[in-house]
Amino acid sequence: MSNSNNNKEHVHITSYKQNAIILVVLLVLTYITVFVANINFGKLSLAVAMIVASVKATTVSLYFMHLKYEKPFIRNMVLGVFALFAIVLIITFFDYSFR
Repeated sequence: MSNSNNNKEHVHITSYKQNAIILVVLLVLTYITVFVANINFGKLSLAVAMIVASVKATTVSLYFMHLKYEKPFIRNMVLGVFALFAIVLIITFFDYSFR
């Protein structure tokens, strides 16, 4: 016989207002992406594009994947995966720049 108190999960439902705000934020960030793509920043072009893309990915992860409302263990695991991915990207860019 299972204990029903241990199996209860907290379900978080976002409001239409919050989803609309996140939609506007993502649309503004998309506009910034297109605007920045038309400006030549020289060697910093890739860095600027990656920063804008990272802000967009963080916004999507926090609100649409509900990481904002998850337990700290899950958030830390996802953060660890993104940190490992960032390290691999940095190593790749250093390797590419010194060829």
